[in-house]
Amino acid sequence: MSKIYVVGIGPGAYEQMTMRAANALRNCDTIVGYTVYVDLVREHFAEKEFLTTPMKKEVDRCRLAFEEAAKGKNVAMICSGDAGVYGMSGLMLEIGTEYPQIEVEVIPGVTAATGGAAVLGAPLIHDFCLISLSDLLTPWEKIEKRLVLASEADFVICLYNPSSKKRHDYLQKACDLCMQHKSPDTVCGIVLNIGREGEAMKVMTLKELRDTQVDMFTTVFIGNSQTKEIGGRMVTPRGYKNV
Repeated sequence: MSKIYVVGIGPGAYEQMTMRAANALRNCDTIVGYTVYVDLVREHFAEKEFLTTPMKKEVDRCRLAFEEAAKGKNVAMICSGDAGVYGMSGLMLEIGTEYPQIEVEVIPGVTAATGGAAVLGAPLIHDFCLISLSDLLTPWEKIEKRLVLASEADFVICLYNPSSKKRHDYLQKACDLCMQHKSPDTVCGIVLNIGREGEAMKVMTLKELRDTQVDMFTTVFIGNSQTKEIGGRMVTPRGYKNV
C-alpha cells in the first residue's frame, strides 16, 4: 500500500532537519510542497520527483499528494518547521478521509519557535503561546483577543507571520495590544531567517519592538514579566534557583 509522509523539514537548513524527516524524504518517490520549501530541499534529494503549487493552493497541493499516492507512489508532503504547527498535517488528515486506502504518517520537525529560541538563548523556558498575526484564515478580532488575554496571563508570546506587504503595521498593533498588560520595558527578541543564510537576531524592549521593521521570515518573541537580557541573549527564568 502506498503511503504519504507529512514532513516538517525544520527551519530550512538540511542540518536542522530531523533524521526521521530526512529518512522519509530518502524513502519516498515524490516530494510535494510549496515552491519555496521545495527549493530548500531540492539539492539534497535531486533524484526525486518534485511537484509544487504556489501560495494559497494548499487544498490543491494536498489533493495532488493523494493523487500521486493513488498511483502507487510513496509521497512526502513537506512543510517548513513542524507539519503540525501552522502546517499541512491537519488538512492532509481531513482530505485523507476521501482516500481511506492511503496511509498518512505525520513526521515532526523543528518549528520556528524552538529554532528561533535557540538562536536568542532561552526565551521559552516557562509557559508560552504561539500566535500568528496572519488574518488570512483567522479574523483579526480573534487575534486581538488572543494577544490581549495572553498578555494579561503573562505568557511569553511567540509571533508567527508578523508582517507582510498588506499587513505592514500588524506588529505595531500587536505590541500596542500587549502593552495593555505588559510593560514597555519587557524584554523581546526577533530572529530573521532561522536556520538559513542571513540568520540574525536582536534583543530589544517591547517599546523598541513596536517600531522595528520585520517580514514574513522573522519570528518575534515577547517576554513575560520575568524575562531578562543576559549577555545579549533573551532568557526567561523558570525559578529553578528557588526550588
